[in-house]
Amino acid sequence: MLRSVVLGIALTLAVGLLGAYVLVESGYIPANADAEPSRLETWMAHTSLRATLKREAPKGPNPVAPSEENLLAGVRLFAQDCAFCHGDARGAAATPPIAKGFYQRPPQLATDGVEDDPEGYSFWKIEHGIRLTGMPSFRYALSDRQIWTLALFLKHMDKLPPAVQQAWQQVRSWPPAPVPASQANQN
Repeated sequence: MLRSVVLGIALTLAVGLLGAYVLVESGYIPANADAEPSRLETWMAHTSLRATLKREAPKGPNPVAPSEENLLAGVRLFAQDCAFCHGDARGAAATPPIAKGFYQRPPQLATDGVEDDPEGYSFWKIEHGIRLTGMPSFRYALSDRQIWTLALFLKHMDKLPPAVQQAWQQVRSWPPAPVPASQANQN
């Protein structure tokens, strides 16, 4: 009896794995960035990300103090490295065209903010990126201090001091800022 149960479970798992393999090999699971994700795919991605953040994201306080100077530095970093995907102060009303072509679509942070996330979560996402999305790892492009400065700005982007709010309102995600002629010929 026990042998039959074990054999039944093993056979069910083997058929399930074979079916999954055939499904993947047949091309019936969309690989294109403009296809809607399945509920299973969305659930797996979100569940995995939440569990990883809970386990790996820094737990302590942000080492970058919440000063006007640091928030302005965060606005500048966001404008330079993030706005072309995550938008500007206009939020979802002005989603950059490049963001519309991503799968999964990057959140427009002025609308879909992360102010309620621990700063360690934002730090982890910026440092490591998010697999199977367009979010790259910035660990090789930005210092830890710059990443923490971005996390600081993201945490406070809904309650900025007036001078910082003014700078944030001037950021434009699209069209991208032209490269000055003096820098264009440096390649």
